[in-house]
Amino acid sequence: MPTTVCLAAYTLHYPHGGGHFWVYMNWALGLKACGCEVIWLEKTMPGRSSAELIYDVETLQSRLNDFGFQNALKIFKEEDAGIEGLDENLFELEPVFQADLLLNLRYDLPYGLLKKFRRTAFLDIDPGLLQFFIANGRVYIAPHQVYFSIGETVGAPNSLFPSVGIQWNYTPPCVDTNTWTPKLVKVESAFTTISHWNADEWIVEADGSYYSNDKREGFLPFIELPQKSYQKLELAVCLDGDEKERQFLTEKGWSVRESWSVSDTPRAYKSYIEESKGEFSCVKPHYVKMQTAWISDRTLCYLASGKPAVVQHTGASRFLPDSEGLFRFKNFDEAVKFLAEADDNYEQHCVFARNLAVEYFDAKKITTALLSSVL
Repeated sequence: MPTTVCLAAYTLHYPHGGGHFWVYMNWALGLKACGCEVIWLEKTMPGRSSAELIYDVETLQSRLNDFGFQNALKIFKEEDAGIEGLDENLFELEPVFQADLLLNLRYDLPYGLLKKFRRTAFLDIDPGLLQFFIANGRVYIAPHQVYFSIGETVGAPNSLFPSVGIQWNYTPPCVDTNTWTPKLVKVESAFTTISHWNADEWIVEADGSYYSNDKREGFLPFIELPQKSYQKLELAVCLDGDEKERQFLTEKGWSVRESWSVSDTPRAYKSYIEESKGEFSCVKPHYVKMQTAWISDRTLCYLASGKPAVVQHTGASRFLPDSEGLFRFKNFDEAVKFLAEADDNYEQHCVFARNLAVEYFDAKKITTALLSSVL
């Protein structure tokens, strides 16, 4: 009998988040490559109408079918969720509880549900920020048997934030290197990234000080970069019709796209990355401040596609390089320098990028190691 893993995901009510979907799909594909039977578990959102829920379910089912996960979807229904017009079997969870493992990538599953599983593992995909929010009472994670984080310093003695009484085990994030494969690009292609922009997310410190923690704030110290680099730089970001912000960015030399226009489906997101020369991206300020050695799931998709990535440094790593395929800059001058270096020996850095993804982040390797430590 194959091992059955229930993957708790958070995609049902975000049908336009093609990149967001890939966070979970890369794990699902890794589990499938290990020979596991995968159940894709979602949770309804309070206040969602039946018509909205039908659209969300049909969209998600279609996407799961595209990747070979027919009949994998199961949904935990909130008490007030209307499910008229939907197959009631989607909400029948008794067979789900027979899974060998619940791998939980979301924060809001109740303990009453968790305790019905034989084995539960929680996976933190927001290292540093999650622990900060738990410590400050903004997030509560119901008890699990095992805890993982994709931040290298989470739970370490020298960590800059509390472990919140949890024994964290490190696992690298993953990318399915059989699905994400190298693609050649045109010479004039841009270094790109895809992101939200203004998140209205604030971090309040113990002393009462606070700072904005969104992508815009992370990019501001590097906003003049297009004027100092000869590389074409493009931002695919959510501006929500903010023409003043668009004008500000274009005047600084950035090419600007609306992120949903290039990434509203998983296939569109993949195509946009494949057509890019590489990635250039800054991170939210807390990733620099908390020094977790975090690397984004999006960056892994660029690397697996054979695209060098020039991204902001997030802390000393046990294995991440700073200047071969993956360039991690600490300041403005390094960002300029690394973009030039990535271009000067571009074909070799494309090979370095792909090799890095295969060696350290391959989904089958990562999920095999995780399952071996849990089951």
